[in-house]
Amino acid sequence: MASVWDDLDAYLGPTDLLKKAGQRGTIKAYSNFNAAADVKALRSAIEGIGTTESVVIDTITQRSNAQRQIICKEYKGATGRNLIDDLKGDLGGDFENVMVGLMMHPAAFDAKEIKGALKGPGTTESTLIEILASRTNLQIKELAAAYQAENQRSLTDDLTSDISGDFGKAMLILLQGKRDESINFNQEQAKIDAKALYDAGEKKWGTDESKFIDILCKKSIPQLRKTFEEYKIVSKTNIVESIKGEMSGNLEDLLVAVVKCVVNTPAYFAERLYKSMKGGGTDEATLSRIMISRSEIDLLDIRAEYKKLFGYSLHSNIKSEVSGDYCTSLLKICGGDD
Repeated sequence: MASVWDDLDAYLGPTDLLKKAGQRGTIKAYSNFNAAADVKALRSAIEGIGTTESVVIDTITQRSNAQRQIICKEYKGATGRNLIDDLKGDLGGDFENVMVGLMMHPAAFDAKEIKGALKGPGTTESTLIEILASRTNLQIKELAAAYQAENQRSLTDDLTSDISGDFGKAMLILLQGKRDESINFNQEQAKIDAKALYDAGEKKWGTDESKFIDILCKKSIPQLRKTFEEYKIVSKTNIVESIKGEMSGNLEDLLVAVVKCVVNTPAYFAERLYKSMKGGGTDEATLSRIMISRSEIDLLDIRAEYKKLFGYSLHSNIKSEVSGDYCTSLLKICGGDD
């Protein structure tokens, strides 16, 4: 099939800029929340011989993250134990990863995912790209603080030791969490930036990667959207195709991800989810991470984009690709079939 980004113009639009974060998630705060009752239910499900997985799933997937943090605190007070540790002791595999991920603060979860991507002999660049290309300034600053608190060293230092070159430069700029977040745009500046990108890429022999990095990693979303429109006028092609033609490797992947998140973040994640379940095997780590991290942000929009782009629902694809308690938990997070 053709790339879902062949017609970038189809995704450009201001409407999603007006949606407030947290209003397009599938998981909402539970209206009749009672932390003491939830702690009692979880204790009954976990303690003793065997675990009542359905109770664990229903309780954790139907509470907001803020409510889950209260549950963790009350569980500790009632039992003297850490709920996450108890879940790790009783559950297993991908199901355990989803339940534990949901119980973590979002920033701590992102920090854990980044740590996992940096750990070991190789670096999982796709995870680093996904997180840093899609998070807001505040989310990036919070995950960096959580990383420091958990590992007793800075994420900047660890990234610097693992990645280098223009890719490393771009990642470190994003990690600063200083993207312009104004909601206005300057039409003339968009024309100037579009010409600068064209001059740095398609118009010259060789590519000035630093110009692409500087504009794509620092300018505001509305400004970049206008710049992409102007770029197509100047270059007769869209910015994604130009990046793919001018660059390669991790830098190409990062800048393409940045562009896609600027244009339509839910469509970017819909494509990531599709690829995680496409082919002979399932990339459970990516599938779980996206379902957890977007569950209270924009998973409803991701579901809609998924159906529009691929012709069938996210719910049905999950159901056909995974099974057991892991499948049940993901379907609860998904929240419905489209």
